[in-house]
Amino acid sequence: MISLRPALQRGKANFGWLNSQHTFSFGDYYDPAHMGFSALRVINDDLVTPGAGFSTHGHRDMEIISYVQSGSIAHKDSEGNIKVLSAGEFQLMSAGSGITHSEYNASETEPLKFLQIWIQPNTLGNAPGYQQKHFGQAEGLTTIASPFVEKRVEKGGEKGSGNGSENGGFSLKQDATLSQLILAPGSELIYQIEAGRKVYVHQVAGQLSIEDNPLTEGDGVKISDMQAITFVNASASQATALIFDLP
Repeated sequence: MISLRPALQRGKANFGWLNSQHTFSFGDYYDPAHMGFSALRVINDDLVTPGAGFSTHGHRDMEIISYVQSGSIAHKDSEGNIKVLSAGEFQLMSAGSGITHSEYNASETEPLKFLQIWIQPNTLGNAPGYQQKHFGQAEGLTTIASPFVEKRVEKGGEKGSGNGSENGGFSLKQDATLSQLILAPGSELIYQIEAGRKVYVHQVAGQLSIEDNPLTEGDGVKISDMQAITFVNASASQATALIFDLP
């Protein structure tokens, strides 16, 4: 089953310094038909004016992903991380047992556009964590985040433990995978779906179609009870989407 979530139907909030569009219920926007999808709870499409941003505030028990589309974010948190995220970079902040942070537009002259994504973890009270990376612009699928795995490592003949993802992406405390899809003009990709899994697609840029359903920037698609879907880029420009593979 495929259910479209048109960009123009998203919730809206405009505070002057922040213009935000909400895929799911958030803040003062409430729609019982759009409370999230599986473990995916928030996709906010945020536009922040120069020099403005979110002052210090707290989170707990949430996996929070930021993806910078243009501009840059100045990040500071209670774990001692002081970072700048540039266009194209992803960040995963695991709030765990509790974390406070601030995030501002790092530029005094240029706007900041980024996606704020929340995924509910499958374990609570974890130690807070921080991950940041630019995953490049390779065509096809690139894994951004995948489930946390505990590994056994050996050093000097002694066994110990480590953790991370198995493919170079972020380690996510949920049985979920986030992938970046980039399709060149005139190309297509078949995405296989395991039995019982759900998929959410958020169109980042350009135009794609999924099983003949056209998508433009900001559109979303809920997918369930399907074995595979076909992405097609019939346009003259490159297209980018985020794919969430969910329990």
